Order: sequence, then structure tokens, then C-alpha cells
Amino acid sequence: MRLQVGCEFMYEAEVATHAVIQVEPQLDGGVRALDEYWDNKPRIGMSRYVDRHGNVCRRATIPPGVASLHYNAVLEVPDDPDAERLDAVEVAPDQLPNDVLVYTLPSRFCPSDGLGDEAWALFGSSPPGWRRVQTICDWVHSEVRFGYLDTRPLATAADVYASRAGVCRDFAHLAVTFCRAVNIPARYVFGYLPDIGVPPPDDPMDFCAWIEVFLDGRWWTFDPRNNQRRLGRALIARGRDALDVAMVSTYGGPMLTSMTVWADEVTD
Repeated sequence: MRLQVGCEFMYEAEVATHAVIQVEPQLDGGVRALDEYWDNKPRIGMSRYVDRHGNVCRRATIPPGVASLHYNAVLEVPDDPDAERLDAVEVAPDQLPNDVLVYTLPSRFCPSDGLGDEAWALFGSSPPGWRRVQTICDWVHSEVRFGYLDTRPLATAADVYASRAGVCRDFAHLAVTFCRAVNIPARYVFGYLPDIGVPPPDDPMDFCAWIEVFLDGRWWTFDPRNNQRRLGRALIARGRDALDVAMVSTYGGPMLTSMTVWADEVTD
């Protein structure tokens, strides 16, 4: 399956402002880039590095005035939906790999230590393993109302639990928090998700956030916002929570005037 994915950020800056950008898909799990390019206006020099979570990042300085950061790619992705294995078991904390342990701990937007009692009361009696994680996703999907006006940029999972409202970022934060609270490693993920095999949403295309959970010795994809196995995911970045994987982090205050995202199947 081939996808065209990309995004454009339009900024107005009073002074030159440095930025770190994460919008390029990770080329793993069968994902291959057939073509990709940046088309920034005015021309902006960029450098590339890989952060401690394995995410591809770009550094650039946004010039004063009006500027656009434009990325586009054609990808080849697996034809199969997200993998699943209903008998995948939980891994005891003392058996977890060293690099997985960090994803059992509280983080800025996922205060699992503060929601531990609630998590155990809700999910402690669920069958362990895959079914417990799915129960968590079912609960978040059904109990949290989706709405762009029902959240704020610094909302934590505890805020979402209290308000029962948010966007896909908030759904992911709450599910990650519940998983960690019951000792299941979980991490926050975002990327491009085309509307293949599902009715197109009323809202414009946006980046999508989901989660990865460590069961039976490997990471698995779960999606508490959509709560179904989907086709065509192109993962951009993963981390402890959204703080690790901001699309654009600016060292100053340029005004973001618009953001456009696309993720579409290429049929010819």
C-alpha cells in the first residue's frame, strides 16, 4: 500500500527563532520512503539528528516574517491492519528489559502514581495481558468525549480523567497512565493515520496519537481514540508522553497561523 503524507506549518515571527521539528515517519516495521522532500519558504537550512527515543528530529531557525515549514513523502506501508494477539501475556516488572522500565514510571502528562487507586479499582480484576489493556482502551474510548474545544495544551491524564473530555492526545495519555499504574509498560505515539476502510471524519485531517504497550516481549499498537485495528499507520515518534514528541518545539514565541496535515492512500 502506498500513502502520501505530510504537513505544513505557517508561522509569523518577529525575530529569528530556533525550532526542533518531528514530522518525518520512522522507516521501520515495513515502512519505506519512496520519495520525500522539504519545501520550506523562504529556504531554511535544516540539520538532522536522532533523539534518545529513536525519533528523527530536524533543527531549523525560523526567520523573521512569514515562513512555512512544508514536508511531503510518499510511503510504502504494510497492507495488513495493526497486529494483534489476544493471548499476549503481561511481563512481570523483574523480567522487563532495562530499556522498557522507563515506560512504567510516571511522566509529566501521565501521572500514573496519582491515578493508581482508580486504575486498580477499574481494571485490577480484568484478565491480565492483552485483555486487560483492551479493557483499558474500551473504557477510555467510551468514557472520554472527543472534542477540540474540550481540552487545553497542558492537560494531564488526571485532568482528562476528571473532565472526561479531550482529543486523541488526551485519550492516549489516559490509557498510558492506566497501563503504567497496573505495571504494564506503555508509551505515547503519534503519526499519520489515513482514513482507509472507515468513514471520513467531519473535522480536517490532523496528526493522530495512539499508544504502544509492552506484552509478551514486544511492543503492540493500541488506539484508545479509534479503538479498532487500522490500516496504514505511519509512526512519526514515540516517547513517555507528548512532551517528548512535540511536532514543533520553538525557542521563542512565533505565531502559528495555520497547520495542515495530509495522509491519503495513493491509488494510481
